[in-house]
Amino acid sequence: MRNVETLVPNAGQADAAGLRELDADVLARYVADPAHPWWRRRPCVLALAGRLPERHVADLIARVSDPGDVAEVRIALLDLLAGRAELLPWLKHEDRQRERSYGMPEAILKARGLLGDRSAARELATLAASPWPRWRTAGEAGLDALVMRYGVEVILADLGDVRPEDRVFHVRMRHRTGADVTDALADPDRGVAYLAQSLLSNPDRLRSHLDEAPTIEARLWTTYALYRLTGDAAETRAIYDVLGRPRVEVAGLDDELRSAILHEYASGCEPHSDPRWRIEALCTEPPGHPDQDEQLRRAMDALTAAGLTPKPPLSCGEHNQQGGGTYHVIEFGESELFISALGRFAGGADTDLIARQALESAGFRWIDETTGAIRVTDLCVYYFGKREPISVDTLLFYWQD
Repeated sequence: MRNVETLVPNAGQADAAGLRELDADVLARYVADPAHPWWRRRPCVLALAGRLPERHVADLIARVSDPGDVAEVRIALLDLLAGRAELLPWLKHEDRQRERSYGMPEAILKARGLLGDRSAARELATLAASPWPRWRTAGEAGLDALVMRYGVEVILADLGDVRPEDRVFHVRMRHRTGADVTDALADPDRGVAYLAQSLLSNPDRLRSHLDEAPTIEARLWTTYALYRLTGDAAETRAIYDVLGRPRVEVAGLDDELRSAILHEYASGCEPHSDPRWRIEALCTEPPGHPDQDEQLRRAMDALTAAGLTPKPPLSCGEHNQQGGGTYHVIEFGESELFISALGRFAGGADTDLIARQALESAGFRWIDETTGAIRVTDLCVYYFGKREPISVDTLLFYWQD
């Protein structure tokens, strides 16, 4: 006989279709008992969507309200119980500000929006502007529910337009109604401007806006949106030339370093990056990555010839036993050397003079502490949860788990 245990034999192995065929009372009772494994209870919550027996609502609200229960179950229950007005006093209670379980603060905000709590609008707008898709989706869902209940003008008035996250909401709502949002390309917050360019879909309107845009950044965002729609590199280069080929100047960053970093990171950089980086990457030739196998052989030969005993190279992912990135590691003795995949760049402790001289004689460029510490201004790159400009050494020898 099929039951919850057979349908969810192990964590991550739920038979969702089979659970939906089980009796709703059985599922609800299972969820309400915290003695059962949370990884079985959560699929049961999902299987109750649209068929929650009323007599079990109080028991399930008790599970949501228990801070000792597992957050994944509580979050799923908040979605299941969306619209239950009896939840609102608990959701708005000041104790909720102390919720620290992963995902619960965001789920509580979303639930407040779904229940029509306008006092959550500002926090929901902040959530909806998050760079993390999961939180952004939760914030947008809460705001959309408020708009459905009260109308967009009421929520726009509640938020105002002082904060960038409020203007993100304004742009999203204007676009939804079919309004032209090209003026937002000149927003002083690059996140707002980036959103605006991502929503635009009329190349002719963008071409006409090039002469109207009030700032260089607004023209660059216009150019970027135009390229996104047309893929016309020649047109993009022509516009870039007319604009005077603007770029972000970084003290100490020479052309070799700049080209390697630019063409590795600018196309996928974070929304708050200066658009000059994006357009420069579109309008300049990439340097071409070296043959990594040949480069590593050359490094090993040079180190061996210098009397060192290097171990076989490992990718940074292998070396760290997870993730990946843009370099290999060569160990010798107690030291480590880094060989970048982005060019002829090598690094390590500045005290490893023999290794440095050996690699330089083999054509590598040693990245010393001074050069490595250069911060690449306004090129925001994701790195261990942060999205901001980082240093040359981190970009050339980048690892992410």
